[in-house]
Amino acid sequence: MASDSNSSTSSDDSTDQDPNPNSLDQSLDAIDDRLASIALTQPDAVVVDDTSSYQEPLKEVVNGSLDEDNHKESSAGEIEEESLSNQLHESSEVLASSSSGVMWRRTNSELEVDVPSSPSSSGYAGERGSSSATSASGIEEEVGEDEICEVEKDDSFDGVSDSQWVPGKRHVDEDDASISWRKRKKHFFILSNSGKPIYSRYGDEHKLAGFSATLQAIISFVENGGDRVKLVRAGKHQVVFLVKGPIYLVCISCTEEPYESLRGQLELIYSQMMLILTKSVNRCFEKNPKFDMTPLLGGTDVVFSSLIHSFSWNPATFLHAYTCLPLAYATRQAAGAILQDVADSGVLFAILMCKHKVVSLVGAQKASLHPDDMMLLANFVMSSESFRTSESFSPICLPRYNPMAFLYAYVNYLDVDTYLMLLTTSSDAFYHLKDCRLRIEMVLLKSNVLSEVQRSMLDGGMRVEDLPADPSPRSGSLSPHLGQPRLATDSPDRFREAFGGIGGPAGLWHFIYRSIYLDQYVSSEFSSPINSSRQQKRLYRAYQKLYASMHDKGIRPHKTQFRRDENYVLLCWVTQDFELYAAFDPLADKALAIKTCNRVCQWVKDVENEIFLLGASPFSW
Repeated sequence: MASDSNSSTSSDDSTDQDPNPNSLDQSLDAIDDRLASIALTQPDAVVVDDTSSYQEPLKEVVNGSLDEDNHKESSAGEIEEESLSNQLHESSEVLASSSSGVMWRRTNSELEVDVPSSPSSSGYAGERGSSSATSASGIEEEVGEDEICEVEKDDSFDGVSDSQWVPGKRHVDEDDASISWRKRKKHFFILSNSGKPIYSRYGDEHKLAGFSATLQAIISFVENGGDRVKLVRAGKHQVVFLVKGPIYLVCISCTEEPYESLRGQLELIYSQMMLILTKSVNRCFEKNPKFDMTPLLGGTDVVFSSLIHSFSWNPATFLHAYTCLPLAYATRQAAGAILQDVADSGVLFAILMCKHKVVSLVGAQKASLHPDDMMLLANFVMSSESFRTSESFSPICLPRYNPMAFLYAYVNYLDVDTYLMLLTTSSDAFYHLKDCRLRIEMVLLKSNVLSEVQRSMLDGGMRVEDLPADPSPRSGSLSPHLGQPRLATDSPDRFREAFGGIGGPAGLWHFIYRSIYLDQYVSSEFSSPINSSRQQKRLYRAYQKLYASMHDKGIRPHKTQFRRDENYVLLCWVTQDFELYAAFDPLADKALAIKTCNRVCQWVKDVENEIFLLGASPFSW
């Protein structure tokens, strides 16, 4: 598809052409003016064709190893994607309205709306200082004077370190007339189909009633034409819409995250709401379209804000997989054995977790737990202070398991970070689950599982500096970091001296490995030079873009992708068994980077008993 900028005209031009617009034009103009209030003056919006030219087919990967000949290196700031066949071109029908300055693009029975920016006195400057891997100048990026950033207690930026983040509603005194509110780079809204606000990330929902009504009007206007609006571009802003029956979810972002990532985040927010209320809340709207949901969600602002915060640091939000706490195989088996005994006594799911990492997990026969449900359940527990102070028995819904029914979760913290969740279908099983918890806790203490969990939390996970130099298979060998206490000879300094740079071999800075069969992932610890939360957040969003491009449903699957810009070398390798995402020094040699990725895969295989939950049949979702 060619650029749409030549087809769209400004609102001023359309006024000169048609001094007496009809009612349809007036409606479009009203929507255009309202959207213009969220952006500065920008040149006409340009829609970039998602399809690209034919790429040379990849050579076969021999014996599970990544060959440097399988890649073509892209120049700085450019991306070269390699696929097995021609990318499929999406047929689309373009309908332009010259009298309104709004372009409607019909794609697969959905609509994308590209709105040319108009002069505005709103002062919405969110795009200034927008964070992006491609727009930054090097690893360090200065904060723009007009950029609004969340600063934590230790003066770090809002985004990465969950231990430093203070949960709760932010800036409740703001509304859509506040300059600071308009400078926020990423907004999330939940509203009903009547335009009644339900949740807003920033500001007071009641003060944003007019803004919510405008969002509802945009959705209704398009639906009245028999279509669905999914995306509006206004300058550097993306306005992403998700309609779930009577519930509307909207994200306004200038962070340059892919549309697929933003839509996925809206899906998770909706699922988090369903975890609290179940999908049966739709019946309330069927009986009363003006039904007010806010009393049902009272006190849950902290849950949504915690989830939104995790979009900037938790890979599970886009990988749709869970991660395990590194533990010795025997220790994890001991925890799993007692949980299995409990599951056999009528418990649907028994989950032992340490923060957002799984220690052990078992389910009743034929019961399956989706990673998204697990992540949302953990977020619900960790963000609610009441769960920490006493044992709790709470109704919850697992949207991927059954969106229409409640389960009942018994939650009890065994120490500061470790907690046990027992899920059942019975509403009167509290005392039975309490007895189960006492049995589990006694066994965990006797077998020293809890002390091993605490030690693992202090030691951390895999580090790129610990990548073994010997690439040969070492079945059953232990990582010097994971399998035993860290020795002085295993310090990162020794590896830096051997490889002559910061980070791991060949300039390896970070990696994420996802096991497709297990639906689990492991991520290396952040280390120099990815030290600050801002740098980690930038890398995380670079991974998001890489993941989105590798899983683009409009084209056939990719096997590999190699990107180089001023910040990183990013390498992605996807097979039927695993996915690997790795970040290197921007000056890293391509051949060495490929060899290092092979070594990372071998390393993960060598220590899989410690970093993955093995032994049980994988859930079938």
